[in-house]
Amino acid sequence: MAVGRGGPERIDVEMDAYLDHLASERGLARKTLDAYGRDLRAFVGTLRRRGVDAPERIAAADVRAHVGALHARGLAPRSQARALAAVRGFLRFLVRRGRLNDDPAARFAIRRPPPKLPHALGQAEVEAVLAQPAPDDRRGLRDRALLELLYACGLRVSEATGLTATQLNLEAGFVTVLGKGGKERVVPIGAAARTALAEYLTAERPRLVGARPSPWVFVRAGGKPISRQTVWKLVRKASLAAGIGKRVSPHTLRHTFATHLLGGGADLRVVQALLGHADVGTTQTYTHVAPTRLRAVHRRFHPRS
Repeated sequence: MAVGRGGPERIDVEMDAYLDHLASERGLARKTLDAYGRDLRAFVGTLRRRGVDAPERIAAADVRAHVGALHARGLAPRSQARALAAVRGFLRFLVRRGRLNDDPAARFAIRRPPPKLPHALGQAEVEAVLAQPAPDDRRGLRDRALLELLYACGLRVSEATGLTATQLNLEAGFVTVLGKGGKERVVPIGAAARTALAEYLTAERPRLVGARPSPWVFVRAGGKPISRQTVWKLVRKASLAAGIGKRVSPHTLRHTFATHLLGGGADLRVVQALLGHADVGTTQTYTHVAPTRLRAVHRRFHPRS
């Protein structure tokens, strides 16, 4: 049983305080915060159904009941693990604030599912996708430049659609990317992407922008930034036109960027920096995608291979 401070505070008030803490102190991205909020609201719903309306009344049985509810909803193991991780973070927050004496979820082990291996295109496949937008298509120069940049720099779709002209330095061959949590990273732009971008910025973007100035690199008519849905449709259309039957998304090009770098011998820490991963463990997922390259490196450098 935990001590109260002048009477128990409502759980939803504490939940809001925790989300504010994640936003202000840890700088989590909006999408991550939204996911935490959904998971925690589901937990609070379980607590209310069990008659728990104050933080100090939360017990291990309530957490166990919530885990059962997640399973009964048919959530995938990965989603269940994420939801329980959000609950555990919230409960630790309550302990630090003195709303709980101990963590009722401390003995709950999260059964983490095996990492989902990213899907990457082969070299011939990605070349075929990049070649699909023709220069004389209605938005051919823009679409070619966008596809080239996604693959050349491993950008997330939100990073590409939010890219501004001030972030792009074609002369030096770099793009400054504003990633998750507002973190910046500098990524080199390859020769093919630089050429495609220069052609688009010179010949097509001025026509799209018109007389009104626009800060965005990739725009639609009137100078407004293109949407995420537009990018998804473009990648899907190009992959189908290239004869690729499997599902290809903008994130597939990001996966392909990382896989090809590691397959070519790039250092894991360098790839981590280029992708903007906070944890190198996330980047390590890609080492499972190129076993042929790993075996070749092993044979070359291990004295008893």
